[in-house]
Amino acid sequence: MRTVLMVAEKPSLAQSIAKILSRGNMSSRKGLNGACSVHEYTGSFIGQSAHFKMTSVCGHVMTLDFIGKYNSWDKVDPAELFSKAPTEKKEANPKLTMVKFLQVEGRGCDCIVLWLDCDKEGENICFEVLDAVLPVMNKPRGTERSIYRAKFSSITDTDICNAMNHLGEPNRNEALSVDARQELDLRIGCAFTRFQTKYFQGKYGNLDSSLISFGPCQTPTLGFCVERHDKIQSFKPETYWVLQAKVNPEKDSSLTLDWDRVRVFDREVAQMFLNITKMSKEARVESVSKKEKVKQRPLALNTVEMLRVASAALGMGPQHAMQIAERLYTQGYISYPRTETTHYPENFDLKGCLRQQASNPYWAETVNALLSEGINRPRKGHDAGDHPPITPMRAATEAELGGDGWRLYEYITRHFIATVSADCKYLQTTISFSIGPEQFTCVGKVVTSPGFTEIMPWHSIPLEESLPRCEKGDLFPIGEIKLLEKQTSPPDYLTEAELITLMEKHGIGTDASIPVHINNICQRNYVTVESGRRLKPTNLGIVLVHGYYKIDAELVLPTIRSAVEKQLNLIALGKANYHQVLEHTLDIFKRKFHYFVDSIAGMDELMEVSFSPLAATGKPLSRCGKCHRFMKYIQAKPSRLHCSHCDDTYSLPQNGTIKLYKELRCPLDDFELVLWSSGSRGKSYPLCPYCYNHPPFRDMKKGMGCNECTHPTCQHSLSMLGIGQCIECENGVLVLDSTSGPKWKMACNKCNVIVHFFENAHKVRVSPETCELCEAALVDVDFNKAKSPLPGDETQHSGCVFCDPVFQDLVELKHAAMRHPMHRGGQGKRQGRGRGKGRRLGGRVNPKKPKDKMAALAAYFV
Repeated sequence: MRTVLMVAEKPSLAQSIAKILSRGNMSSRKGLNGACSVHEYTGSFIGQSAHFKMTSVCGHVMTLDFIGKYNSWDKVDPAELFSKAPTEKKEANPKLTMVKFLQVEGRGCDCIVLWLDCDKEGENICFEVLDAVLPVMNKPRGTERSIYRAKFSSITDTDICNAMNHLGEPNRNEALSVDARQELDLRIGCAFTRFQTKYFQGKYGNLDSSLISFGPCQTPTLGFCVERHDKIQSFKPETYWVLQAKVNPEKDSSLTLDWDRVRVFDREVAQMFLNITKMSKEARVESVSKKEKVKQRPLALNTVEMLRVASAALGMGPQHAMQIAERLYTQGYISYPRTETTHYPENFDLKGCLRQQASNPYWAETVNALLSEGINRPRKGHDAGDHPPITPMRAATEAELGGDGWRLYEYITRHFIATVSADCKYLQTTISFSIGPEQFTCVGKVVTSPGFTEIMPWHSIPLEESLPRCEKGDLFPIGEIKLLEKQTSPPDYLTEAELITLMEKHGIGTDASIPVHINNICQRNYVTVESGRRLKPTNLGIVLVHGYYKIDAELVLPTIRSAVEKQLNLIALGKANYHQVLEHTLDIFKRKFHYFVDSIAGMDELMEVSFSPLAATGKPLSRCGKCHRFMKYIQAKPSRLHCSHCDDTYSLPQNGTIKLYKELRCPLDDFELVLWSSGSRGKSYPLCPYCYNHPPFRDMKKGMGCNECTHPTCQHSLSMLGIGQCIECENGVLVLDSTSGPKWKMACNKCNVIVHFFENAHKVRVSPETCELCEAALVDVDFNKAKSPLPGDETQHSGCVFCDPVFQDLVELKHAAMRHPMHRGGQGKRQGRGRGKGRRLGGRVNPKKPKDKMAALAAYFV
């Protein structure tokens, strides 16, 4: 019996596919990484009996990054990133140990079937999976195939079974086009981002952005927003005049007429027309025309249109809308949400999809009428050759999907029903009038067949005032003629929907990446989302774009990125060489980078006008260890300390508060310590600004506070305050927070675990002694006499936090309340006073402890 490994893109997708193919007769187990399950069943594969193992990845298995020192902003010239810096594929999420998991499941398998999403990114992940599992799979015999690719667009029985019966091969060219895009974006984005971030953050204190990023797609996206802002700022309103006439067909009714000249910009000329028309007492009917008109039903729905509607009508950001659409897809409610196609293939089961909606109370009447009278073939749209349009694949209720999920599903369903409905038909009547020598018109519309507007009422023909019955030569008395003074108005800021349209038009990004680029310019504080989901550029966004225009307009114009996207598409089609496209594009941007660096003064002139220099920003906080003058604390992102005398800047941990720490100094460099805190319910630790940026010991990395410092005698270091190994994460040590009294706590120096203990204690000190059972440091506690929880009115006790029965009721495990993800200060391998790591700290050795002891302690705290 052959063993077949099948791999999907997400765990929920794997379960759904396995359930369909096994007809529910499968067994499931957790994989070794804990995130992915394995579903097993027996069946037939290409005419032979087979044992199937269906599992998944969690998106990309690997990510592209620079090797070693090239990830350091301080040690490498950004110009080297274009060619000299080697890159490597690393695990996208090391904690998932995805490669090891795939190899364990793939070992001994004869065949692999790839069920990754059917787009370019999916093809790329196919080869990431193959790189992991092929070395451990059984070698094929002779010319026997072992690699298969399933192509599908929805999670339905028909589509999945059809894909299994028509297996193909993964597309190497499409995967290479993604590799090329990843490498271009990495090299170009990192080089420009590192240079301009270090340059401007080293000079200005109120940029209020932690990263001055550049992206080959992100920057043109911002450029569209700033271009609209510039049009608004440069707009000069003009006054114009409009002639408005009202006639009275009957005594109690009036009809407003539109002037055929529309408007004039000369007041005297407008007054002349008014005087001429006022000489007439009646309006003469010159012609009456009636014409049947059609409002076409919409084209089938693709990704870009879905994102436009989600933003403009549903109030959802593109990124959020895409996440919801992906969830609806993996749950089987809609077809694949990433598609450029607006044309249904001839064999698409439109009636079958429509029948699924026949019982929904919101549109059952419309659907049943279509099924009985016959559906209309959808309009012929664009066939991009990727996936069918976005279509509802099964019925759903608001209770099932809830909130935003239902609103997006409802729109997708209404849009689909509209594509197979009739066009809207209406009768348009146009009456032309003459008042003296001037011509006026009024138009009326009457719906004769609502068609698709029944299911999409927001597209219905608006009700207008009814027109009188009349013929050529009829005369109507004039009720009023007046001159209206108006002004031209500026355009409004771009909406997300308009920005998506511009990005699609100019080839910036793909249907999958457009939401990411828009989200990035919001997160970087380049634009803010105003009411109506309009994108208003910030001062920083405006200055950056104007600076690019000043130095090299091609950095911000969509033209060069659009050309690159075309080359990437040629790689995907096998019409362009991967290495040649990569080399040529990098050479262009390398030249542009050098010119940008040489010309940065041009952008700096704009920055000087808008932002304050570091020396004039912030407030004095702590003393510099070099000159002993006060350094200024700059609170704007990224928060940092700046010594104007030495002209040095020191980065700090983000997403928390910083204050002076008791005016204590670091014994190594004489800098005053500061205290970082994430709030009263979070964790806090002191740090030396100099050591934080320039690690003093070999086993320390940049970005570590005193709670990770291995100084053997400093009273604030890990060596003196470390108590024991964290009970949740592998490398963390629980460190006493000496500032937390009287509500004392110890916190992990790696993860967000906090252990509260000894409330109302007067003093808590870490003892040089260790516990005989677990090797954790003992703790000396001195309680207030009036509030001592110790038996027999005792106030002092020394013991192990983990093992001492007197302390057990006084210890409580919590997780830090964070406003943002925890700042991670390095990934050092060393351990402090911890259980079970066998490292010497402060002259003490911590031998390994049995696993069952560790498990018992973890169970106690959880």
